[in-house]
Amino acid sequence: MADMKDNVFEEGESDFEGTAIFTLTDDDGNEQDFALVGSLEVEEAVYMALIPVDEQGLPEGDEHVILKCIEEDGEKVLVTIDDDEEFDRVVDMFNDELFFDISYDD
Repeated sequence: MADMKDNVFEEGESDFEGTAIFTLTDDDGNEQDFALVGSLEVEEAVYMALIPVDEQGLPEGDEHVILKCIEEDGEKVLVTIDDDEEFDRVVDMFNDELFFDISYDD
């Protein structure tokens, strides 16, 4: 998957089990639809767990992505979490709060 840093996103229709679908644009200009699996607020920051979906809004595989939502120039932007400690803490919270296990291989 392309680097998902600094993605301006648009919220689209609800397709995947009533979940909002987001279109993310990567640094190379490629667009991919993602379904929101869950979101958490941690220390005043919002994080989103997303899963890629196809044109019908159905999950493509079991790969999850966790991105941090920030506001930049008045737009909501999803960025990768570069700090390993922050990333590990957020993954643990998603696992605890949403009762699903996200596995990430380095």
